[in-house]
Amino acid sequence: MKTALIIRHVPHEGVAGYRQPIEEAGYHVNRIDVTDPEFSCLDLREPDLLIMMGGPMGVYEQDRYPWIACQMRRLSLRLAADRPTLGVCFGAQMMAGALGAEVYPGPAKEVGFHPVQVHEHVADSPLSHVREVPVLHWHGDTFTRPDNVEILASTALYPHQAFRRGKTQLALQFHAEMGEDPRFDAWIDQWPEAVVEAGGCPKALRRTHDELGPGAVAAGRAMIADWLRGLN
Repeated sequence: MKTALIIRHVPHEGVAGYRQPIEEAGYHVNRIDVTDPEFSCLDLREPDLLIMMGGPMGVYEQDRYPWIACQMRRLSLRLAADRPTLGVCFGAQMMAGALGAEVYPGPAKEVGFHPVQVHEHVADSPLSHVREVPVLHWHGDTFTRPDNVEILASTALYPHQAFRRGKTQLALQFHAEMGEDPRFDAWIDQWPEAVVEAGGCPKALRRTHDELGPGAVAAGRAMIADWLRGLN
């Protein structure tokens, strides 16, 4: 059976809605936290699919989080080997950094549900499934464009919302996996100031999550399923 490994940078940012299409594609899913003592010993080239999720830290905070540099070195080897890799939010920023891009704080926090502008000129983009669908955004960092990638989507604040490198590597700033997972409450409880800084209201965002979340997750699952089919 094919293996998929989820790297979780904080406990409340898991694979959520993306687990279903990954398992349906025939992967046996394992998970490891960066705090696990075994994490530093893993060869990240080994899993058939690597999924790196989000987190509140920045790629540039390596003095504060020494494991970031360790993970980046091993991730670079995986990407150079063209191994299937999915990065979400911080995971996407890790991919960009491992491909030589600069990761840095963005112009403003982007928090809430709204669509991304899917680039029409990109052929066979799995992001066609999220076109015009409000999906969750919760980030404040961005990155320069890595070499040899296709930018798949943008927003007004963040022109690099998603990219792919060939068929095997997909990076997503936004969170189309979130919309039905109760861990969303932990996001708001821990970072209400991020919602306010982005011009929102925590209570209103909970209501929007309940209203728009299921549609966002359905679109996100279709996107991931489409991308995984392209790996075969």
